Amino acid sequence: MPRGRPGTGGRRERGIIVPVPAPRKAASPLPRQPIFRPAVIAIPIDEIEITAIRAQGAGGQNVNKVSNAVHLRFDIGASSLADDVKARLLAHPDRRISADGVIVIKAQRYRSLEQNRDDALARLQALVDTATTVQAPRRPTRPTRSSQRRRVDEKVRRGETKAGRRRPEHD
Repeated sequence: MPRGRPGTGGRRERGIIVPVPAPRKAASPLPRQPIFRPAVIAIPIDEIEITAIRAQGAGGQNVNKVSNAVHLRFDIGASSLADDVKARLLAHPDRRISADGVIVIKAQRYRSLEQNRDDALARLQALVDTATTVQAPRRPTRPTRSSQRRRVDEKVRRGETKAGRRRPEHD
């Protein structure tokens, strides 16, 4: 009898599980605006190094003898990702990305190894997905003249309120 996750028939999927899109709503009379959705990049499973380790924290005697936490390592430089995605990942200010360009994720949220493995893979996929979106360059804007006037008027009003709290001066 094959062993694996229940409901999969003992088979494991290659790569990361892609989320199922939401069901479509009924057509509205208004024209639909295009929505920018980043392309989901499937990470080959052979580029990911997964190690089973012992979990930390409470758990009684079982935590000392069962390795059910997952330590995931993903080398950005040696991966098959596109060069622009690699550059954005390396520039990402996440503390899980080391100076050597290796993503290290530790998953120990669940009590089973399979759930922690799936959790680590999902967190890696989310991190890579953030690097696929290209931020639009910020166009600097100037405050309007009326907003500048409102800001100065509010500062004057606050100053008058605070001046009214002072002790009266005697001449």
